[in-house]
Amino acid sequence: LWDAATGALKQTLTGHTGQVESIAFSPDGNTLASGGWDNTLRLWDAATGALKQTLTGHTGPVSSIAFSPDGNTLASGGRDERFDNRVDRTVRLWNVDTGTLEQILTGHTSGIFSVSFSPDGNTLVSGSGDGTVLLWEPSPPEPPQPEDDVNGDGKDPRAMVRILTGHTGSVSSVSFSPDGTTIASGSGGFLRSSDDHTVRLWDAETGTPIRTLTGHTSWVNSVSFSPDGTTIASGSEDHTVRLWDAETGDFIRTLAGHTGSVLSVSYSPDGATIASGGGWNDNTLRLWDAATGDLIRTFTGSGLVFSVSFSPDGNIIAGGSVGVIYLWDVGTGDLIRTLDPVWHADSVSFSPDGTTIASATATWGYIGLRLWDAVTGDLIHMFYEGEVYSVSYSPDGTTIASGSEDHTVRLWNVVTGDPIRTLTGHTERVTSVSFSPDGNTLASGSGDSTILLWELSPPEPPQLEGDVNGDSVVNIQDLVLVAGQIGQTGPNDADVNGDGTVNIQDLVLVAGALGNVAAAPSLHSQALSMLTATDVQNWLTQAQRLNLSDLHSQRGIRFLEQLLAVLTPKVTVLLPNYPNPFNPETWIPYHLAHAADIQITIYDIKGVMVRELDLGYQPAGYYTDRAKAAYWDGRNVSGESVASGIYFYQLRAGDYSTTRRMVILK
Repeated sequence: LWDAATGALKQTLTGHTGQVESIAFSPDGNTLASGGWDNTLRLWDAATGALKQTLTGHTGPVSSIAFSPDGNTLASGGRDERFDNRVDRTVRLWNVDTGTLEQILTGHTSGIFSVSFSPDGNTLVSGSGDGTVLLWEPSPPEPPQPEDDVNGDGKDPRAMVRILTGHTGSVSSVSFSPDGTTIASGSGGFLRSSDDHTVRLWDAETGTPIRTLTGHTSWVNSVSFSPDGTTIASGSEDHTVRLWDAETGDFIRTLAGHTGSVLSVSYSPDGATIASGGGWNDNTLRLWDAATGDLIRTFTGSGLVFSVSFSPDGNIIAGGSVGVIYLWDVGTGDLIRTLDPVWHADSVSFSPDGTTIASATATWGYIGLRLWDAVTGDLIHMFYEGEVYSVSYSPDGTTIASGSEDHTVRLWNVVTGDPIRTLTGHTERVTSVSFSPDGNTLASGSGDSTILLWELSPPEPPQLEGDVNGDSVVNIQDLVLVAGQIGQTGPNDADVNGDGTVNIQDLVLVAGALGNVAAAPSLHSQALSMLTATDVQNWLTQAQRLNLSDLHSQRGIRFLEQLLAVLTPKVTVLLPNYPNPFNPETWIPYHLAHAADIQITIYDIKGVMVRELDLGYQPAGYYTDRAKAAYWDGRNVSGESVASGIYFYQLRAGDYSTTRRMVILK
């Protein structure tokens, strides 16, 4: 601190353990804040130089700080430090009086180098190394809760955690039995050298061990219950899959054939097939007959298969590999499509309804958790910029759990991509997470050799502006509800601004809320099935005529512009029908880049026309889900069911024409 008039040194404040990157005086001049390379903020008494508080929470250097005009809030921006692998791309808001963290603002994809409040304190601006400037409307702080309050009920979370101990190596995999009474766990040397090559069974209610299954000669990487709960499959570094009787623990058989470690195992929904993913020196995904142990089919990709997951109908198998996620047709062995997770897909999981796929990447510097549209392959969400080892959907499909390098389990809202809560307690990376069948309990396995059980009581639903249907989420459904009631007057939940009439301004307000909870409209996969580009273009035209200038409305208009781009495919394309093979019905999806008259003609293998589907004039858009895709009931023009065999379907859309193959199997 220097005397501004004389230039004399008044005081030197010490305490930071690295370089000081930003300083700011409070508006009243009584407090000095500093942010440093040591990941901390410090508050000092400007008159005496005494340290008042140290604020911790950033995971990288604090590169910029700013006080709000009323002096009650301190904003800080974190940055990456590549030298020692620290990553922080968040803006954080702190209560100056108490030092508590009030909000974490995420959205930048690189470090933040500048933060500043508007003169009225209602808007915060942040500038980042990603080349963007973001404007934020900080929400009022939540009532204070105890530190590490997991479910927001004001209680110590450790009273709700059951710890299962017994493994002497890393817990590499955990899985609930279908009835939820038993937990299976496998141990491996994921973090440290270990001779624990066991599968262990635990009572899910009490946490007491039931039995230990021995026989593998190396680490157990994955465990999976059969759908009827009678059998357990385990995959190991010893290149084998072993099957065990879940009731007695007796060994049943070995599935041998992999030439490298088995990294993942999973049962098909009907229990008839087991999938296994191979590691180094193997690089294959294999399907086995669960009853006989015979090898059914081998899929070969480009590298290690870290994770395997069946779609709920059992027709598709997803394999997470090096730089790619493969989706294969289980029946034919054909490659359906690939998804690009940028780096390793260490864990993949289908949602319970089969519409989305979650993937995890445990590599520093990449987005660790992503959500994909299972039909189109489009990226929907990028949740978390950290190393993630495991993902699991809740049984109702509304929540994703992720296990991370930072020793935490995180819960995420599938629709919005927002974080719900963070569960702390492990002392090493979390390598596996699994929901109980009723969704009330979550099991997590860790490199610290323990399994933690978490009781998940539902959080109180937040009151959100724009939540027209009252489901505690602002999503495309709310947008559609407002659009359907435009022009109505009187009391109405769709009248978001309360002016007595449902109009385009209400729709823009909902769109603004959508733009605030997600990075882009591609996060809202519902839009592809509920909206058309024509709808959104009409709304956008009306909104632009109103010349709305407030930040919320501008965000809403920007969201509509992005939504229009999402709903307008770049190219017209005919996609694989699903299911395929099928009996007796199938759906034929396609994308239209331009409005056109649509006809789909079905031919037999001799080229004879079997059926023509005249779908009429359709606007540009995605026709992929069952509500919009073309439907064929497997009958010819005479209404008779056609025979088993190979058929071809041709799409004609204006000047565009293309043909694909499908199979009827009776």
